[in-house]
Amino acid sequence: MSVTKYDEGRLMQVLVAPIVSEKATQAAEQSNAVLFKVLQDATKPEIKAAVELLFKVQVKGVSVLNQKGKTKRFGKTVGRRDHVRKAYVTLAEGQELNFGGEA
Repeated sequence: MSVTKYDEGRLMQVLVAPIVSEKATQAAEQSNAVLFKVLQDATKPEIKAAVELLFKVQVKGVSVLNQKGKTKRFGKTVGRRDHVRKAYVTLAEGQELNFGGEA
């Protein structure tokens, strides 16, 4: 099995932000998955490599979904929120990510 080498600068930009919500917390408890907002053109292998590089954990799998932006009214004008690409990163057994900042 060949290991693909990625540009480290690109990997630092792939993960935009962690998503902390009720649904994300439930996914973390049930399937040891962490939710991230990622770049629109990020691939599953890139996301896996980025999480392993930044957080020093072993990733079991990555699932990605594209969420379309909602159409909303802002006073008289009609606008649209940005499209979001989310990644469910399933961690290997015994691995854990803590966003609380506690040691």
